Amino acid sequence: MSRRQKETELSPKEQKLRLKKKRRKRKLILFVVEVFVLLIVLGALYVWQALNKIEKAPQASLEPGDLSINDDMDDETKDILKGYEDIALFGVDNYFNGHADSGNSDVIMVASINNDTKEVRLVSVYRDTFLDTDVTRETSPNFHKANRAFALGGVEQSIRMLNASLDLDIENFLTVDFKVVTDVVNMLGGVEIDVDAAELKYINHHIDTTARATGDQAVHLTTTGLQTLNGTQATAYARIRSTAGSDFARAERQREVINEIVKKAKKADILTINEIINKVFPEIYTSYSNTDLIRLASSMFSYELTDSTGFPFSKYPMSLGGNKGDVVICADLENNVRALHRYLYNDTAYVPSATVVNYSNLIKNNYGIGLEQGDHPEAVQGGTIESDNFR
Repeated sequence: MSRRQKETELSPKEQKLRLKKKRRKRKLILFVVEVFVLLIVLGALYVWQALNKIEKAPQASLEPGDLSINDDMDDETKDILKGYEDIALFGVDNYFNGHADSGNSDVIMVASINNDTKEVRLVSVYRDTFLDTDVTRETSPNFHKANRAFALGGVEQSIRMLNASLDLDIENFLTVDFKVVTDVVNMLGGVEIDVDAAELKYINHHIDTTARATGDQAVHLTTTGLQTLNGTQATAYARIRSTAGSDFARAERQREVINEIVKKAKKADILTINEIINKVFPEIYTSYSNTDLIRLASSMFSYELTDSTGFPFSKYPMSLGGNKGDVVICADLENNVRALHRYLYNDTAYVPSATVVNYSNLIKNNYGIGLEQGDHPEAVQGGTIESDNFR
């Protein structure tokens, strides 16, 4: 007997009750679907409102291609760069005054994302690296400490400097002050850092100055070894430059702290991530639109920070006096940029642009610094680049 035949044998009252049950079931299913859709909409609105807390750069001044200086880059290099998303990361020394679009950039980094593998490589450009900080199409090169570009023209000037000097095609950036690091580390419950005796000698001074700037309590370290640092302590650790290696070692510490933050964030629960969004997003200045930030965030857990290093690979510290002071000269720039493209993009056939070659020759002719004077000439002559070798 078919189901239809069974239903016709039911009394009118029983048929009416069964019909009511079907309608209630359909209403329940529809209600569940509506609630689910509502939750998605509310979640999207929440994310959008959270992203609106981030300070955005005026889009009119950051048109696509506007920051790409090197029109003389060869086509093969341009094609390879299209397979990566390079982001400039700046940390400014405004001592947490709430204006991440001004000040000297004591942290200059390039995060390069391989679009296919989602692997991320991080390169610190040492703040004292001797580069053309006034780069424009109209003026002749004016070499100075790299962090000066931010004070001259903010992120746009700094990105133009990086693109012109290193044959990059960066169009987007994130800028923070060190309070962001302090807040994020605190909300993640601290990060694991191995503090050695030389670092312990200086870290407590930086803990005091950082705590005064953030309003946090200064908790000094008393022992060496692997330990959990709070936000103020981790920020202080990243600011140490008085040990052997000076600013080169400091840049390595900054990358170490970032790496530990990434590892901790990928394990954090949704409540912690929500707290970070509400607290930290207003402290960020970026060129990314909300749509772009959602796109990046949706792939966050698939990203893998695989390696980090510092640039230049082969360098020569020099004291120039006057307003230039102590600088880090690339030995030589052309070959250092070759090594950089090999490191970031596995591009062994990269040909430096005429702009980079011109910069390199000007530095060699005016300051007499070439590969033979550098501390790691083998790094740019074809040797394997290992980040630990370039402290």
